[in-house]
Amino acid sequence: MGIIIALIPAIAWGSIGLVSGRLGGTAPQQTLGMTMGAIVFAIFTWFLYQPTLTSKVWVAGIVSGLFWAVGQGMQFTSMKKIGVSKTVPLSTGLQLAGNALAGVLIWHEWKTGKMITMGTVAVICLIVGATFTSLRDKNDKEHNKDEDMGAGIRALIISTIGYIGYTVIVRFANVNAKAVILPQAIGMFIGAVIFVVISKAAVTAFKNRHTWANMLTGIIWGVGNIFMFLAIPRVGLAISYSLAQAGIVISTFGSIWFLGEHKTHREMQYVVFGSALIIVGSTILGMMQ
Repeated sequence: MGIIIALIPAIAWGSIGLVSGRLGGTAPQQTLGMTMGAIVFAIFTWFLYQPTLTSKVWVAGIVSGLFWAVGQGMQFTSMKKIGVSKTVPLSTGLQLAGNALAGVLIWHEWKTGKMITMGTVAVICLIVGATFTSLRDKNDKEHNKDEDMGAGIRALIISTIGYIGYTVIVRFANVNAKAVILPQAIGMFIGAVIFVVISKAAVTAFKNRHTWANMLTGIIWGVGNIFMFLAIPRVGLAISYSLAQAGIVISTFGSIWFLGEHKTHREMQYVVFGSALIIVGSTILGMMQ
């Protein structure tokens, strides 16, 4: 039962790109709708657990949520530029590598020679894997001309910074994970509103049906979040963490099969190999927790 619970975050988070792709909308609309759904789920979670919300929790949660909005908004932007099948593996690999390096540089987590060796191998797997998933078949110029790889990579770099800030801030503050969910969701919503204002789509974003439809992605994200908390005491952080990363298989191959993203035979080989390396790297990091 514990393993089944631990697989739910992978299914939920791996489905976000597919669901948002089906629901449609611009990146600001998708981000705003997702945060609205996240607030609904966060309120439900607060009533379920009723954690104490101190001023420290509120500040850490809201700031963390603002960083998340940057991360998710830029990830949606990258999906528009280079597709879900390239964005998600790249994003996953960069986030895992970035968070691992942050743990080493800030908290000195790799304390032994074995941990340094394992961690280095894991980060190399993640970086190489992410690189392979983004490779294009140079012979397929007809389909590749629709992609803007430069803009997609720039969006992913900003997205990675946002996602790393989202996790690092909560850890710096050392606050209860369940307590921070509601303030975090509010910060996410504020960040999303800023995103749509900057994109000059504030009025239309709230009125557009795509925004309201994308509340579903926020609820799906919340389901993954809560089941991660439920899985950790049953199967441990390492297994929960590793299984959650398997969601890239759903998002990467699902986008090819269900969203119709084009891949040549060679590109499929790159994606399979790259995704496998990312899963190996994430598993190694999970074993080190």
